[in-house]
Amino acid sequence: MELSVMGAGRALSVSDAIFAREFNEDLVHQVVVAFRNAGRAGTKAQLTRSELSGTTKKFKKQKGGGARHGDYRAPIFVGGGRAFAAKPRSFAQKVNRKMYRAAIAAILSELNRHGRLKIVDAIDVAAPKTKELVAKLAALEVTRPLIVTESGSESLYLAARNLPHVQVRDVQGIDPVALVGSDYVVMTEDAVKKVEEWLA
Repeated sequence: MELSVMGAGRALSVSDAIFAREFNEDLVHQVVVAFRNAGRAGTKAQLTRSELSGTTKKFKKQKGGGARHGDYRAPIFVGGGRAFAAKPRSFAQKVNRKMYRAAIAAILSELNRHGRLKIVDAIDVAAPKTKELVAKLAALEVTRPLIVTESGSESLYLAARNLPHVQVRDVQGIDPVALVGSDYVVMTEDAVKKVEEWLA
């Protein structure tokens, strides 16, 4: 298939397997959840009654005082231990490399089908000025974009740094959450070729 290059008046030939793939919602959901879970620290920790410091002395007699209790570290009391205490754990989910690449290709294909994938010859700014990048994005008519370049200049990264919903990534920095969370994806021709090499 061919994708039109904005402002160049020509088309770029791309692979159907990457930019015209059938969308698999279950696969994309699994990969997105796994990617987000991989970023979770999993360091939450609470104390059980056995791990609390303090006396274990029985504070009242067994009979005649109502409810039977042993010590004040029981979960029912303020300052007591947690009944089902959270412990450090890993949230990592296994995702095969083939599944991950298939999900990326499915997302790119869906973006292309909905007209949310924009291909440009190149995108850069002469100086690290935010207003220059804003003007370029306005000319492309995109909002909340993810800009993907093969090797973005430092000026481009600095110009986008102060914009709240604009991300600049190289091809190695593409991830499913960034692709799904952006309204538009703006890719340079070199980045498209690099993505095809990666996902081939």
